[in-house]
Amino acid sequence: MRIAVIGTGYVGLVSGACFSEFGHDVICIDMDTQKIEGLKKGKIPIFEPGLEDLVIKNYKAGHLNFDTNLQKAVSTAEAVFIAVGTPSRRGDGQADLTYVYAAAKDIAQNLSGYTVVVNKSTVPVGTGEKVDKIIRETNPKAQFDVVSNPEFLREGAAIEDFMRPDRVIVGVTADEAKDVMASIYRPLSLFQTPIVFTSRESAELTKYAGNAFLAMKITFINEMADLCERVGANVHDVAKGIGLDGRIGGKFLHPGPGFGGSCFPKDTRALFETSSMAGVPLNIVETVIDVNEKRKKDMAARVIAACGGSVSTLTIAVLGLTFKPNTDDMRESPSLDIIPELISAGASIKAYDPEGMKEAKELLSGVEFCENSYATLENADALVLITEWNEFRALNMDKVKSLMKAPIMIDLRNIYDPAEMRGYGFTYESIGRPTT
Repeated sequence: MRIAVIGTGYVGLVSGACFSEFGHDVICIDMDTQKIEGLKKGKIPIFEPGLEDLVIKNYKAGHLNFDTNLQKAVSTAEAVFIAVGTPSRRGDGQADLTYVYAAAKDIAQNLSGYTVVVNKSTVPVGTGEKVDKIIRETNPKAQFDVVSNPEFLREGAAIEDFMRPDRVIVGVTADEAKDVMASIYRPLSLFQTPIVFTSRESAELTKYAGNAFLAMKITFINEMADLCERVGANVHDVAKGIGLDGRIGGKFLHPGPGFGGSCFPKDTRALFETSSMAGVPLNIVETVIDVNEKRKKDMAARVIAACGGSVSTLTIAVLGLTFKPNTDDMRESPSLDIIPELISAGASIKAYDPEGMKEAKELLSGVEFCENSYATLENADALVLITEWNEFRALNMDKVKSLMKAPIMIDLRNIYDPAEMRGYGFTYESIGRPTT
């Protein structure tokens, strides 16, 4: 199958690489010439485990290519995937579809023969219909169908998610398009992956509903963690107790400083705005958004309290800046709320992240960025763990203690055992667990 992917961002690049691994001939299109030339040389613009090897392997094999020539790619493709950004629109939180609609118009002008146009970008309900209309108005003679095929990729595990997904959702309006999509995803039949065909509207809403539900689980367990602290319970015991219920499941029941990233914050806001426009307000989703925003800001107050009520003139070491491990993505990361609040309270911040430093330097001012964990801890009055990178899970606590001015640790990801940390002589605070 000949496939064109418009956009070489996170979704487009992962999708293109994985489709080529299936054996399809894929061309990834981007208007950024420098980016395209870099990809041809194996320079990956994002950090995602396994992606670099997959791209280089399939580029050398001839199954994957990169170009700025949209006309050439679209005119020879049997399926064209739109994988451009849909950021939150300023002012109302709705998804900004400018890039999607521009891609639709460009595709329309270059279609040749029957082609399936696939929305891979995360888009609100009704976008597929609008894309269909744009293409028909731009090129009345075009032979095509528009399909919705949302992605469900976790940053840090995207290759595995694409190659061995729980399910594939495909929203179609015509049998011919259904056959093309079934052919594209046929390699997954080896794993008996469910391919769920729905209407376009159902597929579009499934993406938002799924992310909103997961965001709700995170927010729920974070609120349970706060309750556990007040009544003397352990949130991990509670999470395990309810997670073993098959109707609930244990995934996403991990307390922390609030969710961030490129999906949950943006998608919950977009879903809420869509529901409001439809006259069906989603009160649960609205509450999830509000509670999560407040939680990220409250984490700074937790740090200040652990330092005795003031961080003025103190040096705080921060380990982990990205919104989750195994990514360089800083979007909506809790660190972007916590660190500025601490600086405003008079603290000096030293910080380190294995992959997010480049982006963090553009987003955070007044921070001393360090080359490794231990350099960050030198002469620090307190340590704050924000992101649970593996390299932070086994720090040499004797060395940590010797480097710091004061043995205070605020573990916002519950990486360490409270009793063990007290045994090392640390004043240790975590999320949702007894302090004694």
